[in-house]
Amino acid sequence: MRTPVDEEEAFRIRYSQELKNKKQQIYDNDRGYNELDDERRRVRQQMMRTPGRRGEIIKDEEINKEFARRFSEGQTSPKE
Repeated sequence: MRTPVDEEEAFRIRYSQELKNKKQQIYDNDRGYNELDDERRRVRQQMMRTPGRRGEIIKDEEINKEFARRFSEGQTSPKE
């Protein structure tokens, strides 16, 4: 039997894997892909419509983690 904590952790893992597949231009927002940013907007709109839903809160946290991960990878990578 799965506990709510196990289900939440499994949801976080699945959603973070889904976010890793989305394309996002980190430094130049005017050009390129903005799939991750579009997902953030969609989740935040849903959070305004139905505040307090745990799924949207988790999604927002995971999106923020993914942006931070990508930004830090861009900072540590040597620029060519």
